[in-house]
Formats: sequence, C-alpha cells, structure tokens
Amino acid sequence: MLYIIGLGLADERDVSVKGLEIIRKAERVYLEAYTAVLLVDQAQLESYYGRSVILADREKVESQSDEILSGAHEEDIAFLVVGDPFSATTHTDLALRCRQHDPPIQTRTLPNASILTAVGATGLSLYSFGQTVSMVFFTENWKPSSFYDRVAENVSLGLHTLVLLDIKVKEPDLVAMARGKIVYEPPRFMTVAQCASQMLEVEEERQQGICGKESLAVGVARLGSEDQVIVAGTLEELAVADLGKPLHSLVLCGKKMHEMEWEYVRGFAVDEGKFDRLWKANYAGKA
Repeated sequence: MLYIIGLGLADERDVSVKGLEIIRKAERVYLEAYTAVLLVDQAQLESYYGRSVILADREKVESQSDEILSGAHEEDIAFLVVGDPFSATTHTDLALRCRQHDPPIQTRTLPNASILTAVGATGLSLYSFGQTVSMVFFTENWKPSSFYDRVAENVSLGLHTLVLLDIKVKEPDLVAMARGKIVYEPPRFMTVAQCASQMLEVEEERQQGICGKESLAVGVARLGSEDQVIVAGTLEELAVADLGKPLHSLVLCGKKMHEMEWEYVRGFAVDEGKFDRLWKANYAGKA
C-alpha cells in the first residue's frame, strides 16, 4: 500500500501519531520536496522518525514515479507531503497512477493541516475565501498576470483571495544547461513583500482597481510554527514589510469583510488607524 501522509506546516512534531507509526514500519519513506518545505532539515526529520528518508524532487515524482511505486502492491511505502496530501494536484495524480497500476496499488491518505486552513489564524473567515491563486517570480521578460483575472472574480463577489507564493527548489540553471552542464540554482522563496510588489505592478498595467495601493491585505509567514508572523495593511505597506524567513503567503481581503473579521485582523495592522479608516470607507460589507 502507498500511504500518502500529511506532515503539517512547521516541524517534525506535526505529523500525526498514526502517520508516525506507519513511517516507522514502512519499507521505504519518501519526502516530496518541491511543492512546499518544512521548517526543519532532513536530518532532523530522520532523527525524530528513526528512519532514513528519500528526497523526492519534481522529476522523481512526475517522471520517475515507477521507482516510488515499485513493490507497493506487496509492501508498505510512505510518501510524505508537507501540509495536507491533496493541497497540490501532484499528489492526486500520484494516487491516480496507483489506481491505474497493473496490478492496482491500494492507497491510504492521512490528512494534516495546510495553509488552506491554517490561514484562518488571520481572523478571516474560511467561509469567505474564493479561488486560491499562485504568484510566480517575475523575470525581466516574463511577468504572467493570469492570476489577476481570478482575483478579480473573487473581488466581484466580495471574497478573500489566498495567494500562494512561488518557491524554487532544485531549479536548473538554464545558462549552464545550454552549455551541456547540469547545475542547480540556490533555493529561492518568494516573500510577502515581493508578492505585494508584483500585484501592484500588474495593477499599474491593468488599472481595474483590483489590487491597488490601498487594497487591504494580510501577510503571513511560517504559520503553525512558534515564530509565526501575521502582518496586516495595505498592499503598499506590505510591499516593504519584512516577515523574516520562509514560507510566506498573502491574503487579499474581500470587500465583504465582516466586522468581527475586521476587529480581529486590525490587531495585526501596521497602522491601525489607517486600516480602520480604509475598512470603514471601502469594505465593511460593501461589495
């Protein structure tokens, strides 16, 4: 059987008791290491689990899954996922391959906390979130803005938008590849400030008032950890905010923000007076 086990958001202790029991008994243990990362290193995981862990990068999961699934119809394999197993479509695809395998491989999923639920720590109601979008690193020649249209749909309904920020782990150096060498770039993790800046840049081009300088937003970092950070303010304020180490995410607030949400979120505001003024003028259920 293939066990797809959620690890939660912070460190080695967030795994469930059931998950830990399976990890310690499994024939092989893989750690998916590219859709998200834990806040501790591999050695710390292995020490706590009492097991060696095989890192599974994008290529191994998407192109070499036969290696992961080898023997799984006869023995137990543990596939570890940061957060919740099905927060990323990659893991749905892996489960489908198990169904299609000859003979079929049984799967079992052990859920855990993910950013999709942990973001409730901001005080914003999970019932009031619309489509989740992703923000990638802009380059000089590539600045995709398709996220803007989905955010606009959420804004039209007065809903909050969770923005997941890009991470680059084991990304090939394209210049080196052109020279026939395989070299990987250092890991990079987008910050709330970078995300807010890119949103403002696209707004400058689109001019639809979807994510302007005075749009209220909440930046979060390392949710679920002992040093988690939550900062609320305008996108302009968040564009210069320093939330420290990764991982970061951002929420663009919806215009139907309830008074209870406002009262909670304002406690994280860079400038409470400004936050209150903008909420009363432009939000307060006005969508």
